[in-house]
Amino acid sequence: MPGTHFSPRLAESEISAMVEGALAGLAHRLAHRSFRLLPAADGPADPDGARAEALAYLHMLVHLQRAVQRLTDRAAEEAARTGAGYPQIGRACEMSRQGARNRWPGIVHGTTHQPPKHTERSR
Repeated sequence: MPGTHFSPRLAESEISAMVEGALAGLAHRLAHRSFRLLPAADGPADPDGARAEALAYLHMLVHLQRAVQRLTDRAAEEAARTGAGYPQIGRACEMSRQGARNRWPGIVHGTTHQPPKHTERSR
């Protein structure tokens, strides 16, 4: 990616598949570690625990999604602290410069939104 100062070793599709597989495994392991998988109380008993496992996995994915959002915010702030601008942050996040600026207003030094100053000519 031009301007991001890193170059992928894998194709984007390979990176996506690798990340999805790793997250699926992580979500399953964390769900088993975090929740007691009991039969659902609001319906017929599920002897295999498939419903409980599916719901625990889903719930863990929600936790992972929220964690990724928090980590993304922190990483964008760190990138800005190290000198990256909105164009570079946007490219790294697969969004436009303006999209990055809208998502993280003011993280890039000197870019806080200021309303236009009125001069005698503009009045």
